[in-house]
Amino acid sequence: MLKSPNQMYQQTQAQTASKPKLLIMLYDGAVRFLRAGIEGIQESDYQKANNYLCKTQAIIHELISALNFDYSISEELLAIYEYLLHLLIKSNIEKNIIPAQEALEHLMELREAWVEASKMQATMGDL
Repeated sequence: MLKSPNQMYQQTQAQTASKPKLLIMLYDGAVRFLRAGIEGIQESDYQKANNYLCKTQAIIHELISALNFDYSISEELLAIYEYLLHLLIKSNIEKNIIPAQEALEHLMELREAWVEASKMQATMGDL
């Protein structure tokens, strides 16, 4: 199967990105898919909503699998990720955007926290 230039670019980005950059890319994908899922619910296009909400869930499962439980924050992140999964499932079953919007807010806050942590790590690496 031939890949588009965009797909090849994204694959190269993922293969060459640092761990913090990969994490932020996962959050970007989750946010993008969740917004599309919310849009699907708003349009009463429930197949679209289900597709994108499930893609968001898959990314959250990937974030869970990437947790390193040598660090205490991983337990807290696991609880947050499980709550996000709960919100996404509820939104998908009920075709209600309110739980999905709450999940979106949390994902955006987490993404921003990782961006800031990445900047701090880069700054400390320069010392």
